[in-house]
Amino acid sequence: MKGMFRRKVGVVSFLCLIILLMFISFMLFSKPQPTGIPDKVLIRTSVLPTIDTTSVKAQLNELDYYLRTHQVTDEGYNLIAQYHTLLTRLSQSSGVSRPPTITRRTIAAKDRLLPAVKMAGGYWKAGHFHVGPVHGPGIVRDWQGRIVCGIFANDTIVSATRTDTLGTYRGQMDAWLQACGQGTFDGHDGSHYEGFWQDDSRHGFGFESTPHHAVRVGQWKDGKFLGERLRYTSERIYGIDISRHQHEKGRKRYRIDWRRVRITSLGQKHPTDGQTFPVSFVYIKSTEGTSIRNRYFLSDYQQAKRQGLKVGAYHFFSIRTSAEAQANYFVTHTLFRKGDFPPVMDVEPTVAQVEQIGGSEVLLQRVRSFLRIVERRTGMRPILYVNQMFVNRYMQHADDIKRHYNVWIARYGEYKPDVKLVYWQLSADGRVSGIHGPVDINVFNGYQSQWEEFLSTGAHE
Repeated sequence: MKGMFRRKVGVVSFLCLIILLMFISFMLFSKPQPTGIPDKVLIRTSVLPTIDTTSVKAQLNELDYYLRTHQVTDEGYNLIAQYHTLLTRLSQSSGVSRPPTITRRTIAAKDRLLPAVKMAGGYWKAGHFHVGPVHGPGIVRDWQGRIVCGIFANDTIVSATRTDTLGTYRGQMDAWLQACGQGTFDGHDGSHYEGFWQDDSRHGFGFESTPHHAVRVGQWKDGKFLGERLRYTSERIYGIDISRHQHEKGRKRYRIDWRRVRITSLGQKHPTDGQTFPVSFVYIKSTEGTSIRNRYFLSDYQQAKRQGLKVGAYHFFSIRTSAEAQANYFVTHTLFRKGDFPPVMDVEPTVAQVEQIGGSEVLLQRVRSFLRIVERRTGMRPILYVNQMFVNRYMQHADDIKRHYNVWIARYGEYKPDVKLVYWQLSADGRVSGIHGPVDINVFNGYQSQWEEFLSTGAHE
């Protein structure tokens, strides 16, 4: 009797288990079709508020500058040109606003992912919770609670639109609904980014245009802009800067064979696959402080000009003597002739030296004084030579200097500095036939048309 009872209990338990499994399967995999859910779904997205005319004009000025100093072979040029066309149309329209985008889509009830949701700037009418692979248009939340409207293919999101407190993203996403791959972002502040993404951050090549700073075109990493990567072609204009160090190594003395001068290497960080480049301009150190003169300046100046090279002179600025005395010393002991390039003020103090003289404001006042005196005495607008650390640390609020004077940046990294400039010193270890040892290599910020304008005006606008 006990054995029969146990068998009956076992059968009942097994049947109960089967029924439980069937119920769970039904709940998990069935797709109920509730009534009253329309197939027509209205998706309303607030893209951007009105962009004021000043913001558009500021962006167009920066885009114009980029298009003037680049050409179609530069990476990203076409993207910049397209966005420039878009903003130009906006500026010509009445009120420069981007109205909300209203998209009507048909999403079958069985394919909907969420109940109705609401958010600032718009709303979505959706369906019920969905179990199983998703195909076609759908609406989901990411892990931060942001609403993502996208096109799915077998649970993989193909493209999506997401609007949050910062702006609207459109493009590819990964399985976690993070921006990944190609995409664009339009910020509520009028900014625009177009390029590659990874883990919801700008990563790879892209460009950003905002009303607040210059156009950023180039490489990004984890949301940080690294800089523009230049292509070193024969269409670019290259030059060198020299001092007595190209003539003296210890007790040895070397002459420069100006007839053979040609760039054979741009430096180790900038391979050119064996290409060589002509030297189009030369800057020669003339003076330093109020007591040091380059004994080779005059002969190098004369011989370089005989070879048809454009020549300019530079002064190495010292914090030990006054700016007025140094400016007068430079002009008095330097040869300036018609057709020469603008004189250069080379400023390279250490952080300790800047603190020693009273801080950045004192330093910038000295810089202004030197530049004004040299400009008045030579009739040419000088160029300021500094490194990028100097720009970032001391020139954030020196808009008058950046606006009136061209800047020559010393930076030896892989990317072009993110500032407006006339020259970029891209390496200190270049090689030039006819010159002994390493040579500083510089590239003009532009191409032939900008170069010809610079030759005629002495300024790079």
